[in-house]
Amino acid sequence: MERPAPTAADLGGDVYAADCRARLAVEVIANRWDSVVVYVLGEQGPMRPRALLARIGGISPKVLNESLRRLEHNGLVHHRRYAEAPPRVDYGLTAAGTALLVPIRALGAWAEEYGDAVVAAQERDALRGTAN
Repeated sequence: MERPAPTAADLGGDVYAADCRARLAVEVIANRWDSVVVYVLGEQGPMRPRALLARIGGISPKVLNESLRRLEHNGLVHHRRYAEAPPRVDYGLTAAGTALLVPIRALGAWAEEYGDAVVAAQERDALRGTAN
């Protein structure tokens, strides 16, 4: 049986309010790299930063560090320090981060199905912009 769409009350208040929980969820995955980091940690399990850099193409160490800090701040990622020489740290998903894999995978499926149409629309719009 299909569940009804959530109402404003289900989402924690007015969906147009700045502090709405639905907006919070979108902000958590809106960053370009955060959802990629969550996805990779969900597929690979806990990883060291260097392994994440090797797995994620196009991300700089600085941007990865910022993303990991933001994800940790939001309670989606935790880090574990090991008492070794040299020191070792790895990052893994919390329960909230693991639960976020469901909508991230759904967005990935949407992008697979509609990505070409979106790119075509962007190209048409760009051509209209240059023709004016």
